Parts: sequence; C-alpha cells; structure tokens
Amino acid sequence: MKAAVRLLTIVCIASFWVQNAGAQQAAPTTSYHQWWRDRPFGRAFRDPAAKKLPLLSVKGNKFVDPNGKTILFRGLSISDPDKIEHQGHWNKQHFEKVREMGTMLVRIPVHPVAWRERTPAEYLKLLDQAVQWCTELNMYIIIDWHTIGNLKMELFQDPMYNTTQKETFEFWRTIAQHFSGHNTIAFYELFNEPTIYRGQLGRMSWSEWKKLNEDMIDLIRAFDKETIPLVAGLDWAYDLTLLLIEPIEAEGIGYVTHPYANKRPKPWEPKWEENFGFAAGRYPILATEFGLSMPKGATVKEGDYGKAIITYLESKGIGWLGWVFDPEWGPNLLQSWDTYELTGGGEFFKQALHGKLGG
Repeated sequence: MKAAVRLLTIVCIASFWVQNAGAQQAAPTTSYHQWWRDRPFGRAFRDPAAKKLPLLSVKGNKFVDPNGKTILFRGLSISDPDKIEHQGHWNKQHFEKVREMGTMLVRIPVHPVAWRERTPAEYLKLLDQAVQWCTELNMYIIIDWHTIGNLKMELFQDPMYNTTQKETFEFWRTIAQHFSGHNTIAFYELFNEPTIYRGQLGRMSWSEWKKLNEDMIDLIRAFDKETIPLVAGLDWAYDLTLLLIEPIEAEGIGYVTHPYANKRPKPWEPKWEENFGFAAGRYPILATEFGLSMPKGATVKEGDYGKAIITYLESKGIGWLGWVFDPEWGPNLLQSWDTYELTGGGEFFKQALHGKLGG
C-alpha cells in the first residue's frame, strides 16, 4: 500500500514538472518581443495621387513650379492633428473649411509630446489622411516640428515642446523616408521657434544653430531630395540678420520668419526690412506664422498691423500663413468647433487669402 502511494506521488510530481516545463517553453512564442522582426515605421507612403500636384522647387530667391513660374504662397496653420482628432473634427470637412478660406498652403504643426504619446506609427496615419485630403483639395502642405526653445541645450519653453536632438533627428528621418516623392508635401519646417528666452533657456549661437540645421538637412536628403527644408531665424523665428554673415550651407532651401506685431515697435517697416526683409532679395522666405486679434466686423485701416504686414510681405515676394485655424489656440481664427464661425481675425485672413484686404 505504501509503495502504491509513493508511486502515485512520483507520477503526480513528474506530471506537474512536465506541464510546467511545457508552459515555460511555450511562453516566448506568445509574450517575448521578437525584436529581430522590427521594421522602420517611416517606410514610404504609397499614394497613387503622389504626383497630382506640380513639384515645387527653389530657383534663386523664389519658390517655383515645374515651368519656372514663381509661386507667392498664401495659407493658414491648422492646430495639431492630435488635438483636432481628440476633439472630434479630424475629417475631410475640416480641410474643406480651410480651403474655403482661400488657402493654397496648409501648415501642420506636430508637437513633440503628441508625436510621442500617440506614437510615431499612429501619428503617421493622421498625416497620411491630411496628405490625401489636401491633395484632393489642391492644397500644398508644410510639416512643422512645432517646438519652442533651445535645441542645442535641450531646454524648451513649455512641457509640450520638450524634445531632444535625437528625437528631432529621428522625426525628420521618419518623415523624409515616409513622404519622399509625394509632391503635396512641399516643405519641411525643421524647427518652429528657436529661442534662448533672454538666457532663461541657456545659450545657443547662430553658428551652433546653423550646424544643427545643416545636420537635419543632410539627414533629410539621404531619403528625400525634393521637399524643400525651411530654416527658422532666431528670436522665436523672427530674426534673419545673421544670414548676412553665415547663411546655411545648403542649396535649394528656404528661410522662415514669424513677424508678429509685438516683435518690434512702430514704425514696423524699417525694422522688418532690417531684420528679415533684406534677405528676400537673395533667398526664398516664408512668413509661416503670424496672427492678430480684432473685433468681429471691424474695418481694416491703413497703418493697421494686419494690412501693413501683408502689404509689406507681398511687396517683397514673401509668402505667408496666418495662425491659427482653431477656436482655442490664439490668436484664434474660429469662434467655435460647432459652427466654424470666424472671429474678426478669421474674417481678416479670409479677405487677405482671397486678395481682398478691407479698405
């Protein structure tokens, strides 16, 4: 009897170990990360309409179409696609509203925090949709890495802008690989607004900023030799005076200014000429962001900032984009998501986009 009990015990123990060993051997096939199967998530975006819009390029100090015709851009910035999608308005109808404003170039700001939290692979799906909708609506796109601060020291103005040099380089490597060959993506705005914030974000010289941009351009062009990189000036992307001394060592690029009214006191025009306007004689320039607040229904007068800046920009052959087609970020061009009613600033930009400034 005792022998039988001992035999039964041995059998039970043996059975347990066999089952347990089998489970341990099976586990890797269901739970282990098979890292050797990973592939880049920036692989090319396949779109049969990729060549629908004419390919843009740089010729001298102008952006031109394939026939060499100069393009003077008028456009708008939307808000971050991640924000729009979370708030329930990421659809083609949103872009149709942008097109109704008279927009020919859409700036899409991608915030580092949104890129990380949604994950690059999922964020690319939003950008793919934007590219398809804009292609159908005959609008070009700027993809903007929307951060503010000192990339050299990796210090930034607010948490939403926090990034690193590595993440910034990886962003552009991913974007360039993914969208290479798609004519709708006309520009890559490498960094929204570089600033040291009066020393509160450390130190960064123009030479150091120049080198970072040249590194980004070289990286992008390893994948995409057609899309035009845009380099921002210092002082929150306003000041391009150092182009007189050290222009970026790269061909086929453009420069960016953000000429908000508060950047310099009146009279504006002589300061605009000194700070960025002079550069338009040699380089292609885009004013990719500026905005204004004004009462709804207000008459735009001579000497008002809005009319003054657009008149000045267009007299220099500088294209421009108004900020921002959103009801919450300011200066906001929309009253609300529900109605898409325009604010006073929105009404102003709609007139300006159609070439009909109020008198």
